[in-house]
Amino acid sequence: MNAWQLIAVGLVLLLGVFGVLVPGLPGPLVVWAGLLWWATAERSALAWTVLMAGTAVLLLNQVLKWLLPPRNLRDAGAPYRTLLLAGTAGVAGFFLVPVIGCPLGALGGLYFLERVRLGSHGDAWASTRTALRAIGLSVLVELFACLSVVGAWLGGGDRELTLGVTAPAPRPALPAPTGSGL
Repeated sequence: MNAWQLIAVGLVLLLGVFGVLVPGLPGPLVVWAGLLWWATAERSALAWTVLMAGTAVLLLNQVLKWLLPPRNLRDAGAPYRTLLLAGTAGVAGFFLVPVIGCPLGALGGLYFLERVRLGSHGDAWASTRTALRAIGLSVLVELFACLSVVGAWLGGGDRELTLGVTAPAPRPALPAPTGSGL
């Protein structure tokens, strides 16, 4: 798989991560499709292992989402733009502070945007709590699952993209000397 294909797979995975935040775009399905594309093109044991682990994580994500109680986001009162920007802050937080940066970035971004919109600390905090109750756990579970799969692809994925070079093929062993050589 060449570098351009790896970049395209990375962009599909990134689109899937942002698909968690955009209604109507199936983020986990797009992430899985990108991972499947990479694994079928790469055809290595590591690629198939990452695909199987990613599939298991995304299936577990779907089960957890079904088990979580549904809540209505319209009751929260925060505009969709605020929620989208807070989700983007969560994605940025994941890369700045691995694992715990996602919820910290999303929560901090949501509070900050609500503070700007509403003006006071009390109103902003009440709106943040209501919005988090409405969407927080379900979206964070899905976002964490997708980011975990993307992290597995980056960490265990193709070394050509991370190192920038392809490892040379091993040289064949020299034949053993026979006889006196004269």
